[in-house]
Amino acid sequence: MRIPRHLLGAALLLLPFSRADVRHCLCDVNIPETMEARECGLCKEAEKQPADVTYFFLRDTNPNKPHRWLALPRFHGNKPQQLIEMTPEQRTGFWSAAIAKARENWGDQGWGLALNSTERRTQCHLHIHIGKLLPDVENDKFVVVENAAAIPVPNDGDGMWVHPAGDRLHVHLEEPAGELKLER
Repeated sequence: MRIPRHLLGAALLLLPFSRADVRHCLCDVNIPETMEARECGLCKEAEKQPADVTYFFLRDTNPNKPHRWLALPRFHGNKPQQLIEMTPEQRTGFWSAAIAKARENWGDQGWGLALNSTERRTQCHLHIHIGKLLPDVENDKFVVVENAAAIPVPNDGDGMWVHPAGDRLHVHLEEPAGELKLER
């Protein structure tokens, strides 16, 4: 059966707004069979990393996002993995690593970091999207923080996005699909 072009085009336009919802991810590091099933491709990538690696980066493999990077922790959390599962030191290290990668790619300004909500994530392994910030996405719903250690933990399963503003960071909480604030 062929799908009419106009319907296919409409479906592709709606894809960024679809909900992947990883709340029922089966990957569980304590049950090896679930990890072998590789429901989450990022869990598979984490397993490939040397044991002494804490955080690592991957280019986003989505062909629609050629300029994006992902920051990932090596360890696996519960399914789906959440920031709250990390210690404050681990979270600071994770955000600091992502910020350093963004600065390496785009300098001190113009980049953004995004963590999608569990309803919008397509992978259960925790990851931060790193990319160039779209112009004119700033809004007045943010908190200002001094550094990575001060980035708040979102409510359970909520998304967020972060970007530099001068020598501080603006943190936008309760954003289900923060990655939509980044260039593709």
